[in-house]
Amino acid sequence: MAGRILSVVSWIGMALVGVALVIRFGFPAQDQYVVPLAVAGLVCVLLYTLGQWREIVHVFSRRQAKYGALATSSVLIALGILVAVNYIGQRQNRRWDLTAAGQYSLSDQTRNVLAQLDSPMQIMVFAQQTSFDTYRDRLAEYEYGSSQIETEYIDPDRAPTVAQQNNVEQYGTVIVSYKGRSERTTENTEQDITNTIIKVVTGEEKKLYFTQGHGEKDLTSGERDGYNAISEALQRENYGVEPLVIAQTGSVPDDASSVVAAGPQTDFLPGEIDALTTYLASTGKLLLLLDPPASADANQTPNLVALAREWGIDVQDNIVLDASGVGRLIGTDASVPVAASYPSHPITERFSILTAYPLARAVVPIEGGVDGRLAQTFIDSSPRSWAESNIGALFQGDESPELQVEQGDVPGPVSMAASVAVPRADEEKPTDTGTETEAEDASAEDDAPTPETRLAVVGDSDFATNGVLGIQGNRDMFMNVIGWLVQQENLISIRPRQADDRRITITASQQSNVIWLSLLLIPGAVFGTGVYTWWRRR
Repeated sequence: MAGRILSVVSWIGMALVGVALVIRFGFPAQDQYVVPLAVAGLVCVLLYTLGQWREIVHVFSRRQAKYGALATSSVLIALGILVAVNYIGQRQNRRWDLTAAGQYSLSDQTRNVLAQLDSPMQIMVFAQQTSFDTYRDRLAEYEYGSSQIETEYIDPDRAPTVAQQNNVEQYGTVIVSYKGRSERTTENTEQDITNTIIKVVTGEEKKLYFTQGHGEKDLTSGERDGYNAISEALQRENYGVEPLVIAQTGSVPDDASSVVAAGPQTDFLPGEIDALTTYLASTGKLLLLLDPPASADANQTPNLVALAREWGIDVQDNIVLDASGVGRLIGTDASVPVAASYPSHPITERFSILTAYPLARAVVPIEGGVDGRLAQTFIDSSPRSWAESNIGALFQGDESPELQVEQGDVPGPVSMAASVAVPRADEEKPTDTGTETEAEDASAEDDAPTPETRLAVVGDSDFATNGVLGIQGNRDMFMNVIGWLVQQENLISIRPRQADDRRITITASQQSNVIWLSLLLIPGAVFGTGVYTWWRRR
């Protein structure tokens, strides 16, 4: 009688376990019943097993059972080792990205941004449940990069109220919340997610004013010499990009985080120079991208060159030529100097990517500085380059001018960019008196970087144009210069890159050769080897 009861109990246990499996994989919405049913079923099976202890002992007393027990023990030990390895691997997360572009690893920029988080950040992903794994694969790297990251995955169809509260209108919306601020994106790429994090962390948009009226680069042009690509890249990192005609406004706007003069072809008027001087005196930030003279005549921007000199930077009338041959790797000639290594500077910290500068001039820090303003180089040409002072010879139409250093030329490496930073002299610290709000504001000011006047001068503006921006590190170099100017050093890094297109392009004859090789030659060789082996054995 007891045996029959135990037999019924065993069948009930197996049925309960089966129901639990069906619910787990067929009805995920009822997951709360899976564990109780599985536990109850296993308890029933265990009771049946304990009730059959005599039969079990008898079976294991046989020789075959002993061998089986040994084999079972070996299997259990192997499984135990696998479980232990997986447990350790889960606790000690280590991943190796073997792709050429590192597309499954976080970029330097993302890691720098995550390192700055000092409060919890919530990332909410609104997508269909079947798409969750696509986002988990990427956001898991963010969670591993910072303990402040918390992610939540929400299916708008299953939780419409939550989706409505967050104004979610389409699948794939990612909302990032930090310190009471929220930003969103609908793209699942590292660049877009990181840019969204940058926006929510920085909060207020930084305004960049690009001067106009002197033949500067066009921010809206999609042509090769336009700046719309770099303008869009700046906007993705929470910069506001606006044109500025100083001759009309008479001064630099108060909300300017930085002013950029990108390749002016004519000089600034004295009143415009005065406006820039006043702006710099009040901890302004200025970027001058000054191309070399377009002809053998005198420099077309003497007033801007004089302004740079007042801050300890000498902009010279020459053209940097590079005979190292490195430019041929990216399809350029000697008129496009290439930088591969960089002087120590915050702009180029951990930066080791090639950058190219079509028709650049030398920009050299003045030895000893000017009025205590000491400039520093951050871009050098290669050792096998020089600054050609005889510009007239380069514009005589000779298709193959003789490339050699002559008297009056500056031997390489040649400085092509320099910067200077000067702290504000009248910096005042907040007093201890005031309201609680004022004390909080003072604390926030203490955490902010010390206001400085910052000026950067690059002897080329073409390196950031649409036609050249895609060369190796040109985009990162421009963005790093802007990040340094506005004192957002956490943005100075190498940004996420898209996976390289590694498709093979072959001609029709090459395709035919591959077909014959795979369908005839290789199988024929294998068949011939088999026939030869058979004949030898005969």
